[in-house]
Amino acid sequence: MTRRLLFSYLSLILLVLVALEVPFGYVYARGELSRLSHAVGQGAAGLSELCEDKIEHSRTADIPALARSYARSTGSRVVVTDRDGVVLTDTRTTALSAGQDWSARPDIAAALHSRPASGTVRDTTTGTEAFYTTVPGTSGDTVRCAVRVAYPLTALNERVHHAWVALAGAGLGVLAAVAMIGFALARWITRPVRALEHATAQLADGRLTDPPDTSLGPPELRRLAASFTHTAARLQHLLRAQEAFASEASHQLKTPLTALRLRLENFEPHLHPRARPSLDAALGEVERLSRMVQGLLALARLENSATTPESADLDAVVADRAAMWAAFAAEQSVDFLVTGPDAGHVWAVPGGLEQIIDNLLSNALRVSPPGSVITLARAHGPHGPELHVIDQGPGMTETARRRAFDRFWRACDTPDDGTGLGLTMVQQFTRAAGGEVILHPAPGGGLAAVVRLRQSPGSADQRTPMTLRGAAFRPWVS
Repeated sequence: MTRRLLFSYLSLILLVLVALEVPFGYVYARGELSRLSHAVGQGAAGLSELCEDKIEHSRTADIPALARSYARSTGSRVVVTDRDGVVLTDTRTTALSAGQDWSARPDIAAALHSRPASGTVRDTTTGTEAFYTTVPGTSGDTVRCAVRVAYPLTALNERVHHAWVALAGAGLGVLAAVAMIGFALARWITRPVRALEHATAQLADGRLTDPPDTSLGPPELRRLAASFTHTAARLQHLLRAQEAFASEASHQLKTPLTALRLRLENFEPHLHPRARPSLDAALGEVERLSRMVQGLLALARLENSATTPESADLDAVVADRAAMWAAFAAEQSVDFLVTGPDAGHVWAVPGGLEQIIDNLLSNALRVSPPGSVITLARAHGPHGPELHVIDQGPGMTETARRRAFDRFWRACDTPDDGTGLGLTMVQQFTRAAGGEVILHPAPGGGLAAVVRLRQSPGSADQRTPMTLRGAAFRPWVS
């Protein structure tokens, strides 16, 4: 931002300098040429009067000396012709030019008709540009001669060049001064912005330890920094309060639920056999309520804390969770099939992969008929590793798949022991790691949950597909 502000300052000043200095330079060059034209014209007019007087008094032989004297004193070239346009003298090449007929030349012809002429011409002898003025030498209405005075523009061009150099130097000096002032001003303006950026990054990580200074920068940015600090303090207070609630509630709610379960179980020896189904239903609801409370607290902790994703070995987690769920699945005569190439390491919040796989396997087992297979397929998608959990259950309609990630939503044909939080937790844990989860109909029936994750640095080796039936293990799921 500092560079952009400085570039805008310099661009504006450069535009102003160009708009001012370029016209000034052209005006100066035209003024110098106008002064030279006036001076050469006056000198040529005076010299033409002297030459006309010499011719009138038949003293033509004095004209070469007069022309050479004027040429030496002014550094110019003088050409004098008679009334017929024949050169009487040429201070540059007298021996070659004397006696030549110049009457056909436009400026000489104009002067012989009492019309002065002026302009610029390239001197073929020196190869330089010169300014010339041609005036008639008249006595009344009689033109007795024409005098051309050519003045080289070398000195004038040097003065104009020096003027352009001076203007360029002044412009560079102004740009340098503006650059220094603009840099200081840009730093003064952007320093509180950088402090706000740093503080925002800290707040995004969950804790603001270095609040922005409210005494730096323009008044608007100082007020913005003060408002940000106040908002961040309130936000941190609310986050701490929610974290404290989640932590305390997890302890306070477990105790009465456990006590309620124990009291209900104590009724079992004293109940009539016909009341046992009601007791079992009540115990199931207590267990479901306990899982729902734990799920809500887990979601609250995940949403209220800024957890930084870490690198995790997806292959190891998949193998571990599949082995632990194998015996539990064996009770329902369901097999696990882990297949696909090694996915390697992925980004995940601590414990997130385990929660994702446990909830997906729990949902799959809940709807899998006996003798079916749940497939854990690893794959490499276009954006990174993917984990496919595919069951052979009844599947879900398109409307159900769109609502499956809503909290507490359950399909009408699902078992009653679910909480409606499992897929919500899967989505939250996946998004927290920068991934996404999508539900698709499985080929041949059932549901395929596709978890797309981001690759992280790590190594992986190739493993063969395996069918697992392991020891009994029942992890907590929603």
